[in-house]
Amino acid sequence: YDAQHLGVGTTNPELGPMQNGEEMSPLAQDSNKPSAPPLPRLVFHTQLAHGSPTGRIHGFTNVKELYAKIAEVFHISPSEILFCTLNSHKVDMQKLLGGQIGLEDFIFAHVRGETKEVEVTKTEDALGLTITDNGAGYAFIKRIKEESTIDQLKTVCVGDHIEAINDQSIVGCRHYEVAKMLKEQPRGTPFTLRLVGPKKAFDMIGMRTRAPKSSEGKMVNGKETLRLRSKGSATVQEVPNEFEERATKKVDDLLESYMGIRDLDLATTIVEAGKDKMNPDDFAEAMDSVLGDFAFPDVFLFDVWGAIGDVKDDRM
Repeated sequence: YDAQHLGVGTTNPELGPMQNGEEMSPLAQDSNKPSAPPLPRLVFHTQLAHGSPTGRIHGFTNVKELYAKIAEVFHISPSEILFCTLNSHKVDMQKLLGGQIGLEDFIFAHVRGETKEVEVTKTEDALGLTITDNGAGYAFIKRIKEESTIDQLKTVCVGDHIEAINDQSIVGCRHYEVAKMLKEQPRGTPFTLRLVGPKKAFDMIGMRTRAPKSSEGKMVNGKETLRLRSKGSATVQEVPNEFEERATKKVDDLLESYMGIRDLDLATTIVEAGKDKMNPDDFAEAMDSVLGDFAFPDVFLFDVWGAIGDVKDDRM
C-alpha cells in the first residue's frame, strides 16, 4: 500500500478530449471563435483500504460525487463507503480526506465492516468522543480521549461510524447534531450505540487505532490541491499558506472545544470568511451568511475572531 510504489503522479493534462477518442463539440471546432485552452483532466488513483486493485477516477466536484465515482470503479454502493484517507490505507485520522485533495494524492476508501452494539453509561458530562462526518451522511469517531467513559469500552474505536443511538438512526445527521445528541444523554442512564467499523485488512485486525496527540498535520502533498465544495464546482488552489494553516488549526481546536467535532473543511471555510474582515461585526455577518445553519454561539464567534487575529499578529 506504499503510495510511492503505486504510480502516484495523477495530474494528467495529456488526457484531453481528442486523446480519449471523443468528438469535439461544434463550438470547439469553430475556428472563427477563439477559445480558452482546455482544463486538464485531473485523474486520481484509488483503492479500497482493506485491499483491491487500483482504480482511476475523475470528474467529481464534491464528496458525494467522489464516493459515487469510487463505488462505480469497484462495483459497490456509495453507501458502503464510510470515509476516505489520503496516501495511507490505515484508519489514520491525520490522513482523513476533507475538502481538499492534493493533485498527487492517492485515495483509499474505507468501507463498511462489522456492526456492533455497545451499551454506554455516562459517569461524567463528557463521553470523551470527538465526532466528524464524511460529508455524505455518516458521522464517525475521530478521537477518543484517554481515561474517558468511551475509552473504557475497548470495542469502540476511532473510525467507527455511529449509525444509531438507542435504535434511532442518525444516518444523514451532521457531526454537530450527533455530538449534541450524545451530550444530551443523561448521566447514570444506560443508552445504546450501534456502530459500524471500517472493514479491516488482515494486517489491521486486532489493532485499536487511536488518534495521536499531535496536531492534525498537513492535508495535502504537492503544490496544488483540488478544493471540493458542497455548492458549486471544485477548484484547483494553491496549498494553504502558513497563516491559513495555523489559523485553520486554531479554529479546528475551537470547534472541538465548543462543539465536540473536528472538521478541517469547516474550519477552512470559517478562516476564509474571517481573514479579510476588519471587525468582529463584519465577521459575524459573514459567518451568518455562509454558515448560518450552524447557529454558532456568540462566545464561539468571539473566540474564533480573536484566534484569527492572534495568528495574523503572530501571537500564536
